[in-house]
Amino acid sequence: MSPQNPRNPRQIAMIHTVSGLIPLFDGLAKQHLPQWQGFNMLDESLLRSTIRDGALSQTTMWRLTHLVRSAIDAGADAVVVTCSSLGPAVNAAKPFCPVPLFRIDEGMAEAAVTLGPRIGVLATLRTTLDPTSDLIRRSAAKAGSTCTVIAEMTEGAFQKLCSGDTAGHDAMVAQSLRDLAPRADVIVLAQASMARALALVQDALHPLPVLTSPKIGMQYIASQLSA
Repeated sequence: MSPQNPRNPRQIAMIHTVSGLIPLFDGLAKQHLPQWQGFNMLDESLLRSTIRDGALSQTTMWRLTHLVRSAIDAGADAVVVTCSSLGPAVNAAKPFCPVPLFRIDEGMAEAAVTLGPRIGVLATLRTTLDPTSDLIRRSAAKAGSTCTVIAEMTEGAFQKLCSGDTAGHDAMVAQSLRDLAPRADVIVLAQASMARALALVQDALHPLPVLTSPKIGMQYIASQLSA
């Protein structure tokens, strides 16, 4: 019997800041990256520090770079950061990363700019709203198109989520979607934790496209890795 190749299957590390999202991303990785073996790394303090500081600090960015390096030392052949608030830190870490490194909202941003010039961005955290809006503008420029970003906050929803009131969080996000819909050609939900709320209003908003980062992000990552 020939010895098993220790590098097969390839490993993809998923770095999280919200523990409750790990099962969602585990399922998506198995669905879209069946030839890869995923493992999870959790550091809730990265998001908490960003919320406390009101923006990404140099310390938090440096800490994420070290966490990416730890994932590679653990055997990762690719790394994805599932927290959109850390997006700029992912960009900063890429030059120092010897394996493919992804932010989960890349695929969503690239898809959004193809669906219309008025792009609504909905978030429950200011620290996510601004990085996602910037990513969409850069994606539009990369695609050679122009866009108007309509950035909106659902104030108080994240606090409900943190207190365990998921139904209250989802209801607030759903109402924000209804309010934003008439002004946009496409809406993106800036945080993976908001995706569940879409089910409450998806039929009412049809045919307006509303994009969420987890599924589109993993599909995008799968396409990039297969290429």
